[in-house]
Amino acid sequence: MNRKLQIGVMGSAADLKYGKEVEFIAEAVGRMVAESGNILMYGAEKDYDSLSTAAARGAKSAGGLTVGVTYGTGKDIWDKDGTTDVIISSGLERGGGREFVLVNSSDGIIAISGGSGTMNEMLVAYQLGIPVVVVTGTGGWADEMAGRYFDARERMKAVPAKDADEAVRTLLAIISGKAAGS
Repeated sequence: MNRKLQIGVMGSAADLKYGKEVEFIAEAVGRMVAESGNILMYGAEKDYDSLSTAAARGAKSAGGLTVGVTYGTGKDIWDKDGTTDVIISSGLERGGGREFVLVNSSDGIIAISGGSGTMNEMLVAYQLGIPVVVVTGTGGWADEMAGRYFDARERMKAVPAKDADEAVRTLLAIISGKAAGS
C-alpha cells in the first residue's frame, strides 16, 4: 500500500469522567500513530474534550497529521490546542451518521474506554470488516469487548492490547496482513 494508513482512535467523551491516566494512554496512542507515519482520524466533538481529542493532541505533538470528523454543520470543534489539521463536517448527527463516516474513512480503529458512541463505532467497524483493537484496563466498552466476538457469527473479535504501543503495533500488523487476530 503506497498511501498512509488512516487510523481511527475512538474513546470516551469528557462527560464520562475518565481519569488522567487513561487520557495519557490516549495521547500515547496518538503519538505512536504519528510516529508510525500514518494519519490519525478521530471524532471531533463540538462541546467538550474526549479521549479521541487527547489522541489527536498526542499525534500532533509528534508532528503527525490529524483529521477530525465532526457532527452537524460547521467546523467549530473542541480544539483548544490547534491539534486538528483537517476538519470534516459530516452534516450528520451523533448516534450513527457521523460515526459511520469516521469509521468508514479509517483502515482500522483503536478503542480506548468508551461509552455508547465508541461502541457504535466498533459495531460499524465490525459490519464493514474494519479491524478493531481495544486498549485493556481503560474501562468502558474497550474492556467489555476485549477478546470477544461482536455477535454469534464470530466474524471478527475486538483484539485486546495491554498498552498504547501494543495497540498501534497490533493494528498495523492486522492491517498489513501479518497477524490473524480477527
